[in-house]
Amino acid sequence: MHVLITGSTGMVGKSVLIECLEHKSVKKITVINRSSLGLKDSKINEIIHKDFSNLKSIKPKIEAYDACFHCMGVSSIGMNEDRYAELTFNITKDLVDLVFEKNPNMIFNYVSGTLTDSSEKGKIMWARIKGMTENYIFKKGFKDAYAFRPGGIIPEKGVKSKTAWVNFLYIILKPFFQVFSKTFVRSSDFGIAMINSVIFPQELKVLENIDIKRLSIQK
Repeated sequence: MHVLITGSTGMVGKSVLIECLEHKSVKKITVINRSSLGLKDSKINEIIHKDFSNLKSIKPKIEAYDACFHCMGVSSIGMNEDRYAELTFNITKDLVDLVFEKNPNMIFNYVSGTLTDSSEKGKIMWARIKGMTENYIFKKGFKDAYAFRPGGIIPEKGVKSKTAWVNFLYIILKPFFQVFSKTFVRSSDFGIAMINSVIFPQELKVLENIDIKRLSIQK
């Protein structure tokens, strides 16, 4: 399969990228990033694009993909609703519209989060916007689409967050990861679940931690 990955310089996207590189079913990987991965591999085709608010210039570079793993995201901390919507909903909408034009039969996976509000009417700002984003993807008309809602991801294989305080938090919490096993998913399991969603179609379209773990071991 040929997959498109966004956010592969971040912790979640890099975790997915690593599993795609190791998986025999993934033959080609296209990544769209603001900066280079600095990684050379025959599977990887890298598109460097600085401004995700304007994707028109990369339209000629968009190919036929079997799946898109949209792992790019930002924290809502310190943001007002308009700014968070711009960086979460608007950018995702533009990406969805761009890839759907050439790939209506692809599978689109979106990294959302636990407590996302599908009604779009709740009191938590980020949850409403994540819900609005999920709903737009589901209504677009792809062959299939999934919202991955991890409560948290335990980094493995040398993966780190780009945010210093998040890395510090993981160091503190590392001895207690087993305690959080119900609310966290290991990064390798998360990446494998992404791939398996393409290989094994799922009836459930919103995948919480328990569903992600189940999908990661599906054969």
